[in-house]
Amino acid sequence: MSYEIWQPEFECLPREEMQALQLTRLKETLARLCENVPFYRDRLKEAGVSPDSIRTLDDVRRIPFTTKADLRQHYPYGLLSVPLKNVARIHASTGTTGQPTVVAYTRRDLETWADLVARFVVAAGVRPDDLVHIAFSYGLFTGGFGLHYGIERMGAGIIPVAAGNTERQVRILKEMRPTALVCTPSYSLHIAEVMESMGITPEDIALRIGLFGGEFWSESLRREIEIRLGIGATDNYGLSEVIGPGVSGECVVKNGMHLQEDHFLIEHIDPETERPVAPGEVGELVITPLSREAFSVLRYRTRDLCTLIDEPCSCGRTTRRMTKVIGRTDDMLIVRGVNLFPSQVETVLLDMGGAEPHYQIVVGRSGTLDEMEIQVEMPPELFSDEMKELHQFERNLEKRLQGELGVSFKLTLVEPRTLERSMGKAKRVVDLRGEQQKTT
Repeated sequence: MSYEIWQPEFECLPREEMQALQLTRLKETLARLCENVPFYRDRLKEAGVSPDSIRTLDDVRRIPFTTKADLRQHYPYGLLSVPLKNVARIHASTGTTGQPTVVAYTRRDLETWADLVARFVVAAGVRPDDLVHIAFSYGLFTGGFGLHYGIERMGAGIIPVAAGNTERQVRILKEMRPTALVCTPSYSLHIAEVMESMGITPEDIALRIGLFGGEFWSESLRREIEIRLGIGATDNYGLSEVIGPGVSGECVVKNGMHLQEDHFLIEHIDPETERPVAPGEVGELVITPLSREAFSVLRYRTRDLCTLIDEPCSCGRTTRRMTKVIGRTDDMLIVRGVNLFPSQVETVLLDMGGAEPHYQIVVGRSGTLDEMEIQVEMPPELFSDEMKELHQFERNLEKRLQGELGVSFKLTLVEPRTLERSMGKAKRVVDLRGEQQKTT
């Protein structure tokens, strides 16, 4: 079977040539930042690192990490490596949990970004004769514009619907007949839900591919989306601090997301010891962009946890791959000394069947003890069944969750459409412990 590849001269580069290219670009990046960014000039000098002292890729470990706190401390333009007059576009995080992080792009950066997105869009199976429905928000968030220009670059048509008004989204799917959908995975499920309420089936629309990113999602949720929308669902990964979408994306084989290693140097570390993890183990991604002009970061700690795959992919690309992100080091919940991730709840719900994949974890504190409530939305048919069956389902679900999480909790089954739907990233956790502590 043959596979379409957007830039085979880079995506299929032999390993030794890829590493040589990475080393050259790493030294060029260091030279640019030393010359133009006082923060990095001082930090590298303190660490005794210069572009000439980097002899191998392993030498990158001599460079200090960069964190989101560094970006916030230098808000808005303290880390720019070009004059502001040379900036073609600015994006930023929402700043909902603190000072926003601002990133900038030159014209060349935007060209590079479009090609990186085009790579994973083509890898996922989108072709020039497709029509793509984009349900991401357009604005400071990198998702909407990132996917838009990458899809334009590879030649497909676009319906820039943006986020919100789900019934309108469904009407467009039915009437304008796009063949590919771009949004968060949780929002695609909400689209499926609204379709069902409007009496529209997958056979009534023309979708065949979904390109989903912006939040963590399980393989179980992938299967649910594929069944309810009648599509093939693919994952992609990126973060605004290093470029936005385009760091990696799945091909049609769906066995990990191909990392764009000619533009990003990827490290995989133990978040506690900060040392490299062994192949096949879960670790935190650390990313150094290798080709950014306006804004770059060195050894950026993403806090995202995944596993790396070194084995060749049958699609022909030679780059390493990453599995789905299983969670973030700063999103991991510690409840009564037990570490857990929201994705564990999602996997149980979807593997068990019968419950909707809409849930929320509420963590609070009673005295000195943590308390956790898991709210799970039930489908309408289950609420119409006999109470005996509902109670049996509740007992089975509680047992499965207890076995997976290993910590006590209160399970609450809530009525259909009770939990808030999000047009962007789903809010899975409400942690009240900090607020409660302030009031005591």
